[in-house]
Amino acid sequence: MSINEFGTLLELPLHFNPAQVGEVWRVPYYERAQEAATWAKEKDISPAVTDKYKIALMIVDAQNTFCIPEFELFVGGRTGMGAVEDNRRLCEFIYRNLNRLTQIIVTMDTHQAVQIFHALYLVNDRGEHPAPMTLVSYEDVAQGKWKFNSNLAGSLEITPEDGQRHLLHYVKSLKDKGKFDLTIWPYHAMLGGIGHALVASVEEALFFHTIARNQQVIFEIKGENPQTEHYSVVRPEVMRNADGETLGTENSKFIRLIEEYDAMIIAGQAKSHCVAWTVEDILEDISQKDPKLAKKVYLLDDCMSSVVIPGVVDYSDQAEAAFKRFAQAGMNRVRSTEPMGGWLNC
Repeated sequence: MSINEFGTLLELPLHFNPAQVGEVWRVPYYERAQEAATWAKEKDISPAVTDKYKIALMIVDAQNTFCIPEFELFVGGRTGMGAVEDNRRLCEFIYRNLNRLTQIIVTMDTHQAVQIFHALYLVNDRGEHPAPMTLVSYEDVAQGKWKFNSNLAGSLEITPEDGQRHLLHYVKSLKDKGKFDLTIWPYHAMLGGIGHALVASVEEALFFHTIARNQQVIFEIKGENPQTEHYSVVRPEVMRNADGETLGTENSKFIRLIEEYDAMIIAGQAKSHCVAWTVEDILEDISQKDPKLAKKVYLLDDCMSSVVIPGVVDYSDQAEAAFKRFAQAGMNRVRSTEPMGGWLNC
């Protein structure tokens, strides 16, 4: 596809305020709906159903918990303000390409307090819980450094013995698969909490797109199972418990979407974790179905950042290695500030 076939980029609507991207506020739906309908008429933006080239945008976990400074698990990246900068560019990308984006898909990390990666799940011999960002290895559990909190057995409807057996099975499964050690994350993306909500500026852009293009956003919830991590929207980190019972099923709709659409663009947080794991799983499905489908996937490099906690951990290098692998498999690494028509293979 040539740049000319896509025409010029749209201007940014007057309501968009880049200074608000890192803040929490209420979207004025009625006003935005009126403005979006008028905008579509003035800019001659047709309903998404009429698109000749069908382009999907997947936004991974653009939630307050990851994207607003001072929230539970802000993804600052190496710049310190990564997710805020990413979402500013993402909003601008959506508005400038409003007439080209056919479908928007949003994943939402969704948790409660009792989950295997939260501190309450584990205790040591003194009854203490691990601190946030503690890495729990198979050896740690096998040697008894960390154990299942037996007080949770009733809540999870299991026995204390089953809980301990599952924990050991879980960390061994991560080790055998070459995954990160079990990370004890701060309580985050809590269902019903303000951290779970989408970043207001992103939500506003999605709402504006829905009204202007007559196309409902697709929401994908992930991470509710207390017995497994769920970085990827495609499948949980560990699929079965120690008894072989299913912990989670695969979400196979994304390979179908890639087949259905001419392009799948991916952005979101965090590049090193939920984005990388989602792309990894999509690539695995593509490799089994049709390796050429990888050329339909576009990774918005400037709309995602890695987990970096100064003096504690920096996953940037691991993320870069993963994304180089994705590119070698045929996926496209692109930037939101470059004209879409210049990098699409449609």
